[in-house]
Amino acid sequence: MTDAVKTDVAIDALRVDGPRLWDALMELAQIGATEKGGVKRLALTDLDRQGRDLVVGWAKAAGMTVTVDQIGNVFMRRAGTNDALPPVMTGSHIDTQPTGGKFDGNYGVLAGLEVVRTLNDHGIRTEAPIEVAFWTNEEGSRFVPVMMGSGVFCGAFTLEHAYAAKDVDGRTVGEELERIGYKGTQVPGDHPIGAYFETHIEQGPVLEDADKVIGVVPAVMGLSWYDCTVSGMEAHAGPTPMHLRRDAMQVAARIIPEVVAIANRYPPYGRGTVGMMQVFPNSRNVIPGQVKFSIDLRNVNDELLNTMHEEMTAFVAQVAADSGLDVKLERVSYYPPCPFHPDVVGAVRSATAKLGYSTMDVVSGAGHDAIYAARLAPSGMIFVPCKDGISHNEIEDAQPAHLEAGCNVLLHAMLERARVV
Repeated sequence: MTDAVKTDVAIDALRVDGPRLWDALMELAQIGATEKGGVKRLALTDLDRQGRDLVVGWAKAAGMTVTVDQIGNVFMRRAGTNDALPPVMTGSHIDTQPTGGKFDGNYGVLAGLEVVRTLNDHGIRTEAPIEVAFWTNEEGSRFVPVMMGSGVFCGAFTLEHAYAAKDVDGRTVGEELERIGYKGTQVPGDHPIGAYFETHIEQGPVLEDADKVIGVVPAVMGLSWYDCTVSGMEAHAGPTPMHLRRDAMQVAARIIPEVVAIANRYPPYGRGTVGMMQVFPNSRNVIPGQVKFSIDLRNVNDELLNTMHEEMTAFVAQVAADSGLDVKLERVSYYPPCPFHPDVVGAVRSATAKLGYSTMDVVSGAGHDAIYAARLAPSGMIFVPCKDGISHNEIEDAQPAHLEAGCNVLLHAMLERARVV
């Protein structure tokens, strides 16, 4: 970090270097670049190591100290004038989906780095330290569970559980962390956070549709995932009369529209999706004997999400009774809604208003590391639009001006919490 004295620039006039942020995003995107313009940089691969090394190198060049914990989370620290204070932190992740884009996660990390570079450019000091973090295996595309690093950090699951997770080739997280050189020594969670901000592309179409630049994120939706299995009897499609059939598909077909109907009963944040289906024996002229499918219910209010759960359970039980078929509904995952801290949300709102950007509230329908950070410290998120709402796709795109705007909001929101001296 430079030792320059604070310049005469008014703090309210302070802005990040948008082209520098863009150039950093494009340089990181070259590591694991795909032919279609995306990025494939799976967690704890050699490409992930290269990406980590690049970002850590940038942080050190900016005068930051670097700490790595035992699950591979990386914390890059810019000292404050009172280093006894817990840091004001920002961050996200740099691992990607197999067909990922340039911005998902990466933007949140490099926006934090750009905040630090901007403060260095102007010799601005803060009372509290500022840290930029990137968390291990957020995507969950190589190892399960998703949001692994932040989950271990906040105690949602154990380090041993994470270390034992295997990829499709049988390699474990513990082994791969060791191999790429990012198995640190700090115990996850033994790292204070004063406040946490995460800047992210929206990954949905709401901001673009409303022609708004900044999404203030008051909460993340909760989700309830189920496996539903309908068991009937496979039989020949020709000789078997309709009234004597035990057709698992027809019973499943009664349940699936109800998933959507339940979501529509609880707007504006009700969500209901059937995204996966397995049919046995999956033959053109055989009545299906078993159908297994996923159900995904979401809402921003825990009471409403529980109501949706109860209605789904009751409907499935009624369909089973009416049809005489065996229908099993198993809840396989549950994440409660995550309201963000009003002080951090307020800092984002205040910064957006100060900068004059168009804005609206956007509840996140996707999970982020901020959900786990919120268990330990006041947390919040900043969204910017992405083209056509597309993410987890190689054609994921965002406008440089929007990315710069989100980074400016991050800068001023963090300064409100870290306090300029």
